[in-house]
Amino acid sequence: MRCNEGPRRPRAAPWALLAPACLALAAPLSALGAEPAAPASRAEAVEVIRELRKIVTPHGVEREAMVRIGGIDQALSIRGADRRNPVLLLVHGGPGFPTSGIAWWGTRGLEEYFTVVHWDQRGAGRTHLANDPDAVAPTMTPERFVDDAEEVVAWLREEFDKDKVFVLGTSWGGYVGLQFALRRPEWLHAYIGMGQPVDIPESERRGYAYALEAARKAGHRQAIADLESIAPYAQSGGTIPLADIALERKWSDHFGGVMAYRTGQIDGIAVRLSPDYSDEQARRAYEGNGYSQDFLFSGIVAMDMSDVQRLECPLIVLGGRHDRTVNSYVAHEWFEAVQAPSKHFEWFEHSAHEIIAEEPGKLLLTLVTHARPIAERSGDVAPAR
Repeated sequence: MRCNEGPRRPRAAPWALLAPACLALAAPLSALGAEPAAPASRAEAVEVIRELRKIVTPHGVEREAMVRIGGIDQALSIRGADRRNPVLLLVHGGPGFPTSGIAWWGTRGLEEYFTVVHWDQRGAGRTHLANDPDAVAPTMTPERFVDDAEEVVAWLREEFDKDKVFVLGTSWGGYVGLQFALRRPEWLHAYIGMGQPVDIPESERRGYAYALEAARKAGHRQAIADLESIAPYAQSGGTIPLADIALERKWSDHFGGVMAYRTGQIDGIAVRLSPDYSDEQARRAYEGNGYSQDFLFSGIVAMDMSDVQRLECPLIVLGGRHDRTVNSYVAHEWFEAVQAPSKHFEWFEHSAHEIIAEEPGKLLLTLVTHARPIAERSGDVAPAR
């Protein structure tokens, strides 16, 4: 024992040596107040998101355009870190249910690898609000939507000097996209189907069976009574009344058939903060949904495209494991049988029908892994640094 040592001084904690530097860094933050100020309005919140997602790269593109398509003005949102990257056109579902309002949340990452184009179709979103509904009404036919898709792709090919693009069709957009792929395969790097409709009457039958089974398992008396009241549902050769479809969707959605583990959709929440929509547009973003369905929905639920046995372009299909709105197992059965120059099916284990909102990270990974290399092989990507 060293009796002349005196009391030992405690060792300073390692972080204490950094304290002066930490205080110096913290000082400017303290001047802003103890807590960040909360946005006082939608306008302030939207400006935060607008600045966070702003495209600042030298070859970037960030553009809202009204393009004359099919005789009317149609809204396109075009965003990408490098306009030399491959173009990815999203053809939304519904009908009348645009994906542009959720783009700031669901497809931001894709903009680093693709030039991402959200198109509000006729009767949908900002396109619906910009045109006279009575004048558009006679054109609300499935064939016209495929014609529109062809015009949009032609415009994009010219605007970005591309021979080919990617088209991603989701739900109703999967009908439009698949028909376009059959018509113009030479314009496509690949057709990508997400929530891909094929045999829709069979999809409806399986969705109904799922909802009724879930209702009985949960002991939900009202759901059981409602669903049993429309039995037999989606019988072969018959039409399904819109009221019956609405009732089936009410309970299928409630039991996670549209978004896994949720009782409804979040698109309506997301659009409230979309920088691509004005206050008025955000309030009325889905006004075209009911309008479009009045013209198209009865015909849609009778469609059967299972006779499509071959595509002349590569095929990628994305399926939500829990999708009962457009049954992903029906889509997978078709995928197994269809022939294409190359094809890939990707399951999204934590998604139902809204993959863009539910698993945007896996969507990014999947398209970068399985779609972008197709464009790379033809030289349609931004040069490596």
